[in-house]
Amino acid sequence: MKNLFSNIKGDLFGGITAGIVALPLALAFGVSSGLGPSAGLYGAIFIAFFASLFGGTDTQISGPTAPMTAVSIVVIAAIIATNDGNLQQALPIILSVFLLAGLMQIGLGALGFGKYIKYIPYPVVSGFMTAIGVIILITQILPSIGYYAKDDVSFVNQFKPQANEIILQNILKDEAGKDVLAIEDFQNTIQRADEINEKNILKESKTLAGKESSGVLGTLKVLPQAIKKINFLEFLLALGTILIIFGFKRITKSIPSTLVALVVMTSIALIFDLKYIPIQEIPGGFPTPNLEIFTTFNFSTVTPYIFTAFTLALLGAIDSLLTSVIADNMTKTKHLPNKELVGQGIGNTVAAIFGGIPGAGATIRTVVNINSGGKTKLSGMVAALMLLIILLGLGPIASKIPAAVLAGVLITVGIGVMDYKGLKAIPNLPKDVKIGPIRLSSEVIIMFTVMILSIFWDLVYAVGLGLIIASLIFMKKIGDVTSKESDIIPLEEAWDDETEFPESLINDVFIKHINGPLFFGFTSNFQALSKQIPETAEMVIIRMDKMRYIDQSGLFALEDILIDLKKNGKQILFVGVLEQPQYMMERIGIIPDLIPNNHIFETFSECLEWVKNNISKQHKL
Repeated sequence: MKNLFSNIKGDLFGGITAGIVALPLALAFGVSSGLGPSAGLYGAIFIAFFASLFGGTDTQISGPTAPMTAVSIVVIAAIIATNDGNLQQALPIILSVFLLAGLMQIGLGALGFGKYIKYIPYPVVSGFMTAIGVIILITQILPSIGYYAKDDVSFVNQFKPQANEIILQNILKDEAGKDVLAIEDFQNTIQRADEINEKNILKESKTLAGKESSGVLGTLKVLPQAIKKINFLEFLLALGTILIIFGFKRITKSIPSTLVALVVMTSIALIFDLKYIPIQEIPGGFPTPNLEIFTTFNFSTVTPYIFTAFTLALLGAIDSLLTSVIADNMTKTKHLPNKELVGQGIGNTVAAIFGGIPGAGATIRTVVNINSGGKTKLSGMVAALMLLIILLGLGPIASKIPAAVLAGVLITVGIGVMDYKGLKAIPNLPKDVKIGPIRLSSEVIIMFTVMILSIFWDLVYAVGLGLIIASLIFMKKIGDVTSKESDIIPLEEAWDDETEFPESLINDVFIKHINGPLFFGFTSNFQALSKQIPETAEMVIIRMDKMRYIDQSGLFALEDILIDLKKNGKQILFVGVLEQPQYMMERIGIIPDLIPNNHIFETFSECLEWVKNNISKQHKL
């Protein structure tokens, strides 16, 4: 790690620039999460500072990112829904889940899991990233045209009968829970029914309307109605933002186009006194910890979201380490993956305590930092302090930003986050899977499965299923390859050290090559070994020079085959047994009970010499 103050000028400029770039994105991600712009700013401040201080990538700038925000939206919406639409009531539970995700990231780093993240298949990551882009694009349509379901009277009124029922059910449930729902106390229940008034019904109806219009499916449901009630001022603000962001990049990249769009469009809205919809107010002053996370903590309320918290932790790890690799390539350095995970975990944990949304290493901000001169951890800490200064000094001004402008910013983020490289490669990927008469690419299947399930069902489960499908396809491929390469090899295709094998022994000695791991994906093919052995064969030589790994399924399959061969009077010889397979075979007694040590040879020439000396007399040379 470089000395923290070895590049002060470069780090100051890099950090300030990265902080300015982060501002509009932090606000936009906070608004889209449902917790408000301040949550995005708090996340950007604390994650950037602590991930830089404790992380393993000197130039990384961290904060809320599109993938992390997309998963956070799912968590936030689900918890708010279970708390009758009351954000204040749900907030401690939401932040507890985010805090748990941060602690899990620390655990992943401490246990050394950082080096395993690279094994997540590319099609899973590609499908997920493209899905994130599509989700952002679709869900930002409504705010970009100024439509908010909660404010649509005709839409809200549709939910009044359902709202009436829900309020009554909650009263009855509450009374039953207090053991007062009895005939003698029923008068109290009747009195509480007065709570079913127009004000409460309207509040509950708005909550139901918000749920109905949330997410991709909700947006698509209300879109026809929203288009009829389009607010052209909001639409023009969003459109202007998008045009500036993409257009200004063509002029220069030295000034962040998102910041230019934010300043220009907000200035136009204020100067001309336009009647636009502003973002939520950003509270002034230094962020304060939300102690309700600890004082009202109830493990049962967090339990349903443990898997989601782990997904956030894993996604943040992938997002951060991918950015770390990009930073390495630009700076010709080498990041420390496990230390980076610990730093990201500490950042997310602290951010959750202060009410911030979770984040990860951010590629654009990191690249801007490096290009602007940032070289040490100080640059990330400066970026965080820059955002804190903006929060403390410009909070009231930032609260005047039009919501449609941030929707426009997010639309450009959605367009940019999609994996075009993976999409462009689709026509060229090998069609290695046959479904009925149609041949398809297994990687395309995985990519589109993750993408479609993420968009229309659940991000968390989509990634899990994608990993399972990818693992199954991989194991099938490896099993098939190992099976194909491990078939009996004719003399002319023999290994180099077998070319001088005596022709007189070909019918009496069977040679079996195992070209790869012997694992559960290959056992069924391997068990067909006994059918390949000619009846005339007196000895079976099993070559394990290339079998570097054997699992429990392979071990027991091998044991069954050896027992059958022994019953049929075959002598079995092993050649080239490697360390891990030998250890496993010794553990269950294959060595030396079934195969004595004097039947195990390091080289094929040693084995051949033994065969010549021990083959039946009628077969000797």
